Amino acid sequence: QVQFVESGGGLVQPGGSLRLSCAASGVIFSIYNMAWYRQAPGKERELVATISIINSKNYDDSVKGRFTISRDNAKNTLYLQMNNLKPEDTAFYYCNGNPNLGMNSWGQGTQVTVSS
Repeated sequence: QVQFVESGGGLVQPGGSLRLSCAASGVIFSIYNMAWYRQAPGKERELVATISIINSKNYDDSVKGRFTISRDNAKNTLYLQMNNLKPEDTAFYYCNGNPNLGMNSWGQGTQVTVSS
């Protein structure tokens, strides 16, 4: 059964940085296009960044130039380096396949709060 465990979130001041990690299990990680998603309070989940099996990367316009997605297939781990964080980046962050691997594949997420 696929499982994603996100970590690395926290409280940070505007302009600060965080690095999120996502450990995947129960899935052959290297054969999946992967993505980071986020869900802010009262809003729907949205796609933030994607990375293909050949390391092609794409970003939502709101994070372009500030966030960097990467993967380590040997460790079955997905990363999101977030720099110059803004209050509007406050959300729960999740990793999953792209497209996602089904309703039951979502992890607990990791909370990111950007506030002074």
